[in-house]
Amino acid sequence: MEDSSHLYVDDVKLFLAAETHIGSRNADFQMEQYVYKRRPDALRDVVPLIGVHIINLRKTWHKLQLAARAIAAVKNPADICVISARMYGQRAILKFANHTGATAIAGRFTPGTFTNQIQKAFKEPSLLVVCDPRTDHQAITESSYVNIPVIAFCNTDSPLKFVDIAIPCNNKGPKSIGLMWWMLAREVLVVRGETKREKGFRFMFKGENIMVDLYFYRDPEEAEKEEVSEKPKEAEMADNRWGQAIEADKMDMSEWTVKPMGSQLPTDFGTARGATWSEQDEWGSSGNVQNWTGAGDADSGWE
Repeated sequence: MEDSSHLYVDDVKLFLAAETHIGSRNADFQMEQYVYKRRPDALRDVVPLIGVHIINLRKTWHKLQLAARAIAAVKNPADICVISARMYGQRAILKFANHTGATAIAGRFTPGTFTNQIQKAFKEPSLLVVCDPRTDHQAITESSYVNIPVIAFCNTDSPLKFVDIAIPCNNKGPKSIGLMWWMLAREVLVVRGETKREKGFRFMFKGENIMVDLYFYRDPEEAEKEEVSEKPKEAEMADNRWGQAIEADKMDMSEWTVKPMGSQLPTDFGTARGATWSEQDEWGSSGNVQNWTGAGDADSGWE
């Protein structure tokens, strides 16, 4: 049986690559229990203790496991509300909601969403997961009024007021935020039995590989530049296809044997064979002239 509490080497490499262990220079007194040590900087001789705090990744992993079990225990996944007011976490929570079935609120949190029953955006979630307790303080405060448990990604300087499960990590870096939401989604699906841990930087979801960078924040300007740079390549590929030689052996000749509908139409339009189209009829010539008045018809029946 797989030990879920074991911290694997691949996960540690991801933590270190995304700088999840890098905290801030300040530390809240309630977050000191998650601090491993303080890193000395180059200015330690001038200003003592100026370095950033290093987060204990083993405690980060244990809290991540606890949060995944709490999320998986909710019967209806839509009752789980994930919130991120910061732009670095908005893409991540949308992907998290898509993979776990939670409800995402990306962007500004409307005051009264949990307390004002009159407004259209009123919600009654069973569990709240926030990206930053300091930025998403309004949602945490309202959850305390209606007894909603809160899970939060907390840095060393984050306040833990009204937070039930604090996951210590770097919640300021875009890659660290994306990695933590990706790992939380993976662990939730593992607890539910919908997927399993695999080597590398991905997990399987409905037959698709969910990579880590899918949760990372993307700058809109860079995304537009990538789209503009890809358009000329597609145009070049389309132009180069006209110069390629077509091999007769690889062609499907079954479609060419079918006669089109146009071959069944009549080709004789009342012209004699060998007649020239350049000849013009004389307007004054007496040919087959029809009597439009109908005076010559004796059996017309009109009197």
